[in-house]
Amino acid sequence: MEKKTCLYDRHVALGALMSPFGGFIMPIQYSNITDEHNAVRQHCGVFDVSHMGEVRITGPDAEKYVQHIFTNDVAGAPVGQIYYGMMLYPNGGTVDDLLVYKMGENDFFLVINAANIDKDVAWMKEHTTGFDIKLDHQSDFYGQLAVQGPEAEKVVEEVLGIPCSELKFYTAKVVGDIIISRTGYTGEDGFEIYGSHEFTQKSWDKLIESGRCKPCGLGCRDTLRFEVGLPLYGDELSADISPVMAGLSMFCKLDKEEFIGKEALVEQKANGVAQKLVGIELADKAIPRHGYAVLNTEGEVVGEVTTGYHCLSVDKSVCMALVKTEFAKLDTPLAVQIRKKVFEGKVVKKKFYDKHYHK
Repeated sequence: MEKKTCLYDRHVALGALMSPFGGFIMPIQYSNITDEHNAVRQHCGVFDVSHMGEVRITGPDAEKYVQHIFTNDVAGAPVGQIYYGMMLYPNGGTVDDLLVYKMGENDFFLVINAANIDKDVAWMKEHTTGFDIKLDHQSDFYGQLAVQGPEAEKVVEEVLGIPCSELKFYTAKVVGDIIISRTGYTGEDGFEIYGSHEFTQKSWDKLIESGRCKPCGLGCRDTLRFEVGLPLYGDELSADISPVMAGLSMFCKLDKEEFIGKEALVEQKANGVAQKLVGIELADKAIPRHGYAVLNTEGEVVGEVTTGYHCLSVDKSVCMALVKTEFAKLDTPLAVQIRKKVFEGKVVKKKFYDKHYHK
């Protein structure tokens, strides 16, 4: 049975279209995806992301343990710094992609994907042997809001009364009982705020009542992240798709002493991989969808679409696709089979729209 977030009743009251996602019943859209997408690109939107999972790692070996399970390098990280990376299987496949917050000396806060919570927590517990740590699964305690867009800083400070202007991109701080970070999944400036269910409900109400922050569903969350080339687990990353294949090697520090899956990535970097993730731009306004076949100029299947849309911010039909490596070079002509028709295109960069982060 699907779970509900602490804001479920509010979504229903606002007339949101609700649908299962990651084990939860979540809002897909309120007005329409285009309006919500544009609100985040131009002004400010708020997302309920309370379905995300949270795990706290503390104890004398907390840093050593995180280094062992996580591809990025958190050694000696300053308090408040956030890192993006992955947990990997020994063969280099991806368990999940996640954020790691350095909250204090030997104190780390891990944010994981909703659909993977049970699997991830089991994986983490399985690899605690030999480490003096406490693993505290806190997903049921936290609600989480993502306030995103060029006006997000003013809205958070003026509507919620949370000082945040001094936060740099990918840093966090504790304010009373909440955690606020300058992060997001939209390619715009924004903040993610973790607090109790009661705090999350009150904050949502303030944001909506202010009229300065549009409620946004997971529909435009996907179009926003896709346009700026951000991966979604299950599409661009999976147990069968390594960070090397997905073009995310920069988040895997192979000069670290060790982490689970390191040897596999070292081998992939040395010997190459059979498939790579690319961007494809189509000449026509057709919409490529997940799973559609990608063809070469001979009409042979050489890959498949992972995510595709008519890109709202640049008015082009584009997709990300996993293709055979020999077809991954920029400007390589490729086509996508959409139902019974074949639409021609070419390989382009996976970032279809420029990010506007606060640096």
